[in-house]
Amino acid sequence: MHAEFPDFRLGSVLATSFTATLTERQGNPVERIPTPHRLIDWLALNGLAVDSCTTAQLDLARELRESIHAAATAAAIQDTIPASSVHVINERSVQGRAAAILTSDGKRRWQLTSTSGVEDALGVIAADAISIIAGERDGRLALCASPTCRAAFFDTSQSRTRRWCDMNTCGNRQKKARFNANRRNSPTSAA
Repeated sequence: MHAEFPDFRLGSVLATSFTATLTERQGNPVERIPTPHRLIDWLALNGLAVDSCTTAQLDLARELRESIHAAATAAAIQDTIPASSVHVINERSVQGRAAAILTSDGKRRWQLTSTSGVEDALGVIAADAISIIAGERDGRLALCASPTCRAAFFDTSQSRTRRWCDMNTCGNRQKKARFNANRRNSPTSAA
């Protein structure tokens, strides 16, 4: 049995879900892939199962995660994407050897082989990041409105006005804080 780790925040966009393996970036950061085995767990949950992961591969994964976060953040605020981030994302993308396959329900899925390693899975994540940062998919990059989170996320809502990376975490936390502040500031009736 594994030690207790924080739950993963899984979204519908692979690249931004991957950046959510480090949360509360502006507060008390929570590392959700602290060990190589935890990265294996995250990859398996996202359809990118690999058999093993070394500490060096975990370091590559974290480097890619931070590069995607920096590039997505820059794109969200319409700033220049850091050259170092572009380099890392491109390197991981070209080093991966996964195949895009069509599923019976008409969706694209990535297929790794039995000999695929972490680098191949990272190549898929990098390719996904390229597609959203380059604006190839329907949606927009945005930053979470939570002052302690500020995660980059891909907003596919119809109005493109989503404020939170995840309504169940950051959104609810902010609503609760606002509710409690309003309760403290409202006059109480004396008996």
